[in-house]
Amino acid sequence: MLRKPRTTLQRQRQNPYCSIKARLLGVAVLYLSQVFSAAASGVQPGQSIARQWNELTLLAIRNDLARPTVHARNLWHLSIAMWDGWAAYNATAVGFLVDEKLTSDNKARDRAVTISYAAFRILNARFADSPGADASLEAFNDHMASLGLDPNFVETETDSPAALGNRIAAAILHYGLTDGSNEQNDYANQVYLPVNEALTPALPGNPNLTNPDRWQPLGLEFFIDQAGNVLIDGVPDFLSPEWGQVTPFALRPTDSVVNSRDDNEFRVYLDPGAPPGFAGAGADDYRWGFELVSIWSSHLDPDDGVMWDASPASIGNAPLPLVADERRYYELIQGGDWSVGHPLNPVTGQPYTPNPVLRGDYTRVLAEFWADGPDSETPPGHWFVIANYVADHPQQINRLAGEGPVVDRLEWDVKLYFTLGGAMHDAAIAAWSVKGWYDYIRPVSAIRYLAGLGQRSDPSALSFHPDGINLVPGFIELITSETTAPGARHANLPGNEGKIALYTWRGPGYVFDPSTQFSGVGWILADDWWPYQRPTFVTPPFAGYVSGHSTFSRAGAEILTRITGSAWFPGGLGEFFCPQNEFLVFEEGPSQNVTLQWATYYDASDQTSLSRIWGGIHPPADDIAGRQMGSVVGQRAFEFANTFFGQTEDNPNIFSSGFEQDSLRLQ
Repeated sequence: MLRKPRTTLQRQRQNPYCSIKARLLGVAVLYLSQVFSAAASGVQPGQSIARQWNELTLLAIRNDLARPTVHARNLWHLSIAMWDGWAAYNATAVGFLVDEKLTSDNKARDRAVTISYAAFRILNARFADSPGADASLEAFNDHMASLGLDPNFVETETDSPAALGNRIAAAILHYGLTDGSNEQNDYANQVYLPVNEALTPALPGNPNLTNPDRWQPLGLEFFIDQAGNVLIDGVPDFLSPEWGQVTPFALRPTDSVVNSRDDNEFRVYLDPGAPPGFAGAGADDYRWGFELVSIWSSHLDPDDGVMWDASPASIGNAPLPLVADERRYYELIQGGDWSVGHPLNPVTGQPYTPNPVLRGDYTRVLAEFWADGPDSETPPGHWFVIANYVADHPQQINRLAGEGPVVDRLEWDVKLYFTLGGAMHDAAIAAWSVKGWYDYIRPVSAIRYLAGLGQRSDPSALSFHPDGINLVPGFIELITSETTAPGARHANLPGNEGKIALYTWRGPGYVFDPSTQFSGVGWILADDWWPYQRPTFVTPPFAGYVSGHSTFSRAGAEILTRITGSAWFPGGLGEFFCPQNEFLVFEEGPSQNVTLQWATYYDASDQTSLSRIWGGIHPPADDIAGRQMGSVVGQRAFEFANTFFGQTEDNPNIFSSGFEQDSLRLQ
C-alpha cells in the first residue's frame, strides 16, 4: 500500500477559539520541532542513487515552506541534474543542460558519484535558507558520508565524475537565476498587488470585499502554512502570481499569450478563458459553483449513516469533460462522483471486491489525504511519492512505455523523474499563470459575501437581493421566526431572522479537542462558513482558478500512464490505508478504517480534484479547466522528454507514445 511519511505532531491539534496567544505559539513551535526531528529521509538499502536523492529532496520539501511552484521547480532541477549525470555515460542520450560524455570502466560507480555531487550541490543551495535547513542539510551531508564521498570537494575543471557532478550543478544553479522565477530575491512578487482587503475568517461575514471576481487575502492572527510554518499577525502574500514568466520544459511559446493589467504583463499558458463572473452571462454559474461547495460540505458527517462503495467497481472510469460541459457533469453526480466504475480488474480478470465506507469518513479522508497539508511534500512531490510506489510494486515491470527490454532501476528512475519533473514544473507554470492573470476568488470569500447580500430566490421574502445567494431547500435557507421556533430546523439560530443559514460542516469552532472530537454537520450562519481546513490555514494563499491540484494530478496521471505503458496501477489496484481515529488531523477520524483505492492513475487524479471541493477549496469551475490543462501538460512533457533518451542496440528508444498531438484540447 501507498504510505506517506507522517509525524507524531498529527495527533497534536489545537482549536484557536479556546486558546490564548502563547498557547498557540507553543503548539506551533512544538509542531516545527517534531517535524524536523521525526521526519525520516525515506532512503532505503537497495534503492538507486537517483531514488535516494529524490527521497532526500522530498524530506527537504516537507521541512520547507509550502510552495508548490517553487518545489515543482526544485524537483525538476534535481531531475535534470540526475538525468544529465546519467546521460554522460550513455553514447546516445542527450543531456538537457550539460551534454558531456565521460568514458568509464565502472559506469555504475561513476554515475553514482556524478549524480550525487550534482544533487548534493543543488539541494544545499536550494534549501540553505528553509525553516528546516539544519535538518535537511545534515541529512544531505550524512548521505554523502554514507556514500564515502567528500562534501567539501568543489573541483569543476577536471574530467573526474565528481567534478562533472559539480559542473552540472553549477550549470543548473546558474540557469535558475535566469529562468524568470526571481530566485535571487527569494521568488518575491514583483508587480502583483491584491485588489481586495483581507478577510478575517474568525469574524463573521465578509464586509471588506469590494470585487467579488478577484482573490481576497486572509488576515489570520496565526497562519500555519501547509508545511507547518508559522506566520504571526500577518496576511500571507499571493504565492507566485507571476509564475507564467518562468521558462517551461515542454510548453511552447505558441501555448501562451501575454496579457496586460495595470501596465504590467502576465504571460498565460494554455489559457482556458475566464471563469464565471459575479455579474453578466456567467452569474448563474458563479453562484451555482460556490453553492455546490457549501452543499458538498454536508457530506462530511460520519454520523449521517450514508454508505458508499469506494472500490473501483463503483468509483473511477470517469470521462474527462470539456470545460463547457462542466455544469452538466456535476449535475449528473449521484452523491459526488460521475464516474461509472470498472466492471473487472484487467490483471486478475475478476470483479473488484466491494469496499463499503461511510460517506462522511471517505470524504474527510479524501480532503486530508490529497490536501498535502502539514508535513507534506506538496502536490508535485505527492506525485513523485505515487511514482515511487508504482516503481516499487512487486508486479511492476519497468519497461519504458510498456515495451522493449526491462531496464535497470537507475535508468528507470532517472527517466521517470526527468519526465515527471518536467511535467510538474510545466503544470505549475500553466496553473499559476492562470491564477495570476484571472486572480479568481476562493469559496470562503464568495460564499460569505453572497450570503451577506441576501437571497435572490424570492422577491417577496426577507433579505431579497438580486445579486445574493440562491436558496436551496435543505441546504441553503432563509432564517425566519418559524424556522427558529423551538424544535424547528434553525432553532439553534434565534435572533438571526432574515439571515442565510447553511446545512454544512459546522467548522473548527465546534472542535475543542481535535484528537477526540469532530465537528459534524448542521445548520450554521452563512456568515460563519468555513472550509474543511485547519483554523490556522483556512485556504491556500493564492487564487483559486485554476486548481493546482487538478493540473498537477492530471499531468502526473498522464506521465505514469505513458511511461508504464498502462493506465492501470500494478495489479490493477493502488491502495492507501487510513486507520480508524488515527489518520485525520483537522478533527477526529475516520470513525472506521478506510482504504482508498484506485484502478487507474486517472482515477487517482480525478479523486484528487473532487477532494478539493469537499475540502472547501475549489468550485467546479476551478477543477475541470485544471484537469484539461494538466492533460495537455502531461502529454507535451512525455513527448518532449522522449527526444533526450537516445537509442542503442541494447536499449532501443521505444519511448514513442502513439498519442496524437491533435488530441490535446482545452475545449
